Amino acid sequence: MDSSNSTSKVNANRLFYASCFALITTAFSFAIAAGILDQLKTELELSASQAGLITSMWFLGFPIAMVIGGLIYHKVGGKVIMQFAFFAHAVGILLLIFSGSYMGLLVANLLIGLGNGCTEAACNPMIADAYKGNRMSTMLNRFHMWFPGGIAVGSLLSGFMTDMGIIGQSQVWLLLIPAVIYAFLFYGQTWPKAKIEEAATISGNLKGMFTPLFLFIGICMALTAISEFGPNQWVGLILSKSGAEPTLILALTAGLMAVARFFGGSMVAKFNQTGVLLGSAVLATLGIYLFSTQTGAMAYVAAVIFALGVAYFWPNMIGLAATKTPKTGALGMSIIGAIGMFSSSIFQPIIGGWIDADRATAEAQGFTGDELELVSGQETLGTMVLFPAILIVLFTILYFWLKNKESNIEVAAA
Repeated sequence: MDSSNSTSKVNANRLFYASCFALITTAFSFAIAAGILDQLKTELELSASQAGLITSMWFLGFPIAMVIGGLIYHKVGGKVIMQFAFFAHAVGILLLIFSGSYMGLLVANLLIGLGNGCTEAACNPMIADAYKGNRMSTMLNRFHMWFPGGIAVGSLLSGFMTDMGIIGQSQVWLLLIPAVIYAFLFYGQTWPKAKIEEAATISGNLKGMFTPLFLFIGICMALTAISEFGPNQWVGLILSKSGAEPTLILALTAGLMAVARFFGGSMVAKFNQTGVLLGSAVLATLGIYLFSTQTGAMAYVAAVIFALGVAYFWPNMIGLAATKTPKTGALGMSIIGAIGMFSSSIFQPIIGGWIDADRATAEAQGFTGDELELVSGQETLGTMVLFPAILIVLFTILYFWLKNKESNIEVAAA
């Protein structure tokens, strides 16, 4: 990926396709990490809390890179950030393949998380600057469709490779394929300039961020992220004892999310961003509740409802920051994404601790074997229902807040 200053015309479509492959790399890392988590847990004799800490490194690297990337985006350019993303991805992937230690897995996941965060920090503002109006919302949703889309493909490939006897770190080689493709597509490309001049300055970004609306969006982002990533990362381990196939649950959830995000622009045009987010919170609450109470075939019904619930969370929270607080610029979008990933990083080991505690409680009640794993896991999922339930209240407040704000603007302009 050439970092030289080029005067050639911005090729928005090529940049967009490159961004999609970069996000597929992120998605593969998430899917395959989830697919081999149980194997690594057994091989290294890890507790659920330790497995959660390994997972949390993936989420911790993400916000670190997003914040730094957002701060330097208009100084060094998106090309440089994506060069580092490729370096972090490549080194992290190789370390994940060849490391057989707990510490090695922690470092590998941290590096991959840094690469993933750089992808978000560079590609979100690029798309926001390259496209206008509802087209921007459409392209942000279609960019983010490749996270669940990549998870669907990655989880199916992971399951297929497991069935073929290719297990553990050997599956991680798959991550290098989309990484090499995005490096090639980004090579030598010119990136678009910021639409709003004030959005290209750190002082302008900070001024836009220290507002009640942006801070409220940040709180919502923390809860939307853990509502999506919490159940997604653990539901396979939990439902593996319920008669449902974990890889199919993950693939079904991710596949539906990808399809929903493809049509995200139309949904936003019809119901507006806050209306879509409010409806999503209701469905996510119902989906996680069903995960916590249902087994067998009904687990797939829960997966459908959950997927439709969380599909629009991430892209529309980023889009909300871009459209409702435009002066925050690339830094604002990065901070919102970082809040989401930092929230997930904090809660992953906590959720692992909940599973350990619920397992101990279930053991004390006399449960054993698969029944023990299912009862304790579903109890933890029941606790996770609180996250999207709180969002129903917050998005209701945000809906009327923004509706009144728009009405006041119209009155002032009249």
